[in-house]
Amino acid sequence: MADRIYRWTKKLLRQQLAVIRGEKAPTILLTNATYLNSARRKWLSANIWIYEDRIVYVGELMPTNLVGTEIVDCQNDVVVPGYIEHHAHPFQLYNPHSFAKYASQKGTTTLINDNMMFFLSLEKKKALTLIETLDQTLPTSMYWWCRYDAQTELEEEEEVFSYSKMKAWLEHHLVVQGGELTSWPKVLGGDDSILHWMQETKRIGKPIEGHLPGASERTLAQMAILGVNCDHEAMTGKEAVMRLDMGYTTSLRYSSIRPDLPKIIEEMLELGIDDFSRCLFTTDGSTPAFYEQGIIDKMIAIAIEKGVPTVEAYHMASYNVAKHYNMDSKLGMIAPGRMAHLNILSHQENPVPHSVLAKGKWVRKYNAVVDEEETFPWGEYGVTSLQLDFDVTMDDFHFSMPLGIEMTNAVILKPYQIGLEDTMDALETSHDECYFVMLDKHGKWRINTIIKGFADSLGGFASSYSNTGDVILIGKKKQDMIIAFQQLKKQGGGIVIVEDGKVLSNLELPLLGCMSNASMDVVIQKQKEIVSILKEKGYKHEDPIYSILFFSSTHLPYIRITQKGIYDVFNKNVLFPSIMR
Repeated sequence: MADRIYRWTKKLLRQQLAVIRGEKAPTILLTNATYLNSARRKWLSANIWIYEDRIVYVGELMPTNLVGTEIVDCQNDVVVPGYIEHHAHPFQLYNPHSFAKYASQKGTTTLINDNMMFFLSLEKKKALTLIETLDQTLPTSMYWWCRYDAQTELEEEEEVFSYSKMKAWLEHHLVVQGGELTSWPKVLGGDDSILHWMQETKRIGKPIEGHLPGASERTLAQMAILGVNCDHEAMTGKEAVMRLDMGYTTSLRYSSIRPDLPKIIEEMLELGIDDFSRCLFTTDGSTPAFYEQGIIDKMIAIAIEKGVPTVEAYHMASYNVAKHYNMDSKLGMIAPGRMAHLNILSHQENPVPHSVLAKGKWVRKYNAVVDEEETFPWGEYGVTSLQLDFDVTMDDFHFSMPLGIEMTNAVILKPYQIGLEDTMDALETSHDECYFVMLDKHGKWRINTIIKGFADSLGGFASSYSNTGDVILIGKKKQDMIIAFQQLKKQGGGIVIVEDGKVLSNLELPLLGCMSNASMDVVIQKQKEIVSILKEKGYKHEDPIYSILFFSSTHLPYIRITQKGIYDVFNKNVLFPSIMR
């Protein structure tokens, strides 16, 4: 246990001291480096000594012992700390391992991850062992949140969020914050169970991440009193400044569903903000194809282009994050004792690294990938394929509900009165209404309704990728929907599109039915294909992958399709319950 909690044991600490004394040689030496000194907020010149996964010295001295040392002359380069993504959702078709490998190639060498998928799907001991193994085996540092709620209405929520499970997650050494807190209306409304875990989070000295879209000053003040330290939901410069004025650490977002960063920074500068020391960056769990342009490196580039001083821009990606999480003694700056996460750049204004050191190992060197290993033994930790032990028949396609759901954008659902004849085996393509079925992944219940605004010529669509892992079927043709489900069942999870009995596109998601075990590059191409087909079939919003994920998410208005039935978020009641099969 001590070896896991304390990364550097007494023996390792003595070895690191021996390097400084000249008794041992550093493993890597970066000479003549222009580097970002975060303590002085300046660009300085130094030699950087690295021993295995740790920086042991930064300064003018050269080691007296260089036996076996790899020496890299950085005279024409700039060295900055590895970037930190503090708000990752590493389950968006990709998995935590593949995303970490991909992110490290672009200089993001530390991830602070949403734990929801593992928390809901895995037994406690296996889940915690899994996150430890990911941190130990990856060059990327992997930290986690602890969720307080499921972001939807679950059938057995109290059992899922049990005392022992919550306590074990919150107190784990790789869990560095509570949240994100999507059920803050419940807390304000008197939910003391969530408030208890918020108090426990603060007691053990960890911050709380909020989720406060559109929050007023009054709401922000109340949530600050309850312990929320940070929020990432500002959509304008004014909202970001309001959070800063209320004492929040403010995370600026640039994501596939909310690419707001350029506008936010422009507006913050116009409002007179000249100190970004309490600002962070996040891509907020974007879908795969969005990351082709970069991750945190892209956000630094946007900030610099918009006029943020370069030191401030790099600090929002590294030092500010480490300070917020009380981890600046080991992350986020180039100084003795810190993890050897280093990005080597061609110049200060270009945050895309040509070389990356993660935990003192090259993962990218002069624009070449050093480590291409992508495998991970998921099955050992209970992360297996989705087992759908039931069949779907025409009996599951009876639509008698008078209330339908209408998409007003990619994620907002409103109720509407169904006006078409829904007893037919197929619907006309002259309108944008489709059959919609949500099926319990264990085959116990179903919800049948009509969805308006998803597509106008889609035969059949099936997805096990959803907020709860339950199965979503959408389409104009009931038979195509059945075939799509059959393919989904056969492969153990994924996303399937069927037209006239033939599979047009298929993304296999064999990890819990929600994640691919393929590389990010492969997943990016498959996602592009699926999105392209859905748009051809009439999908007209920003991101269908987010739409599918958020059908059940009760942190969004106005109605949601949950395990309990069609749910009115504002009034907190089930309008139409799920039906037992």
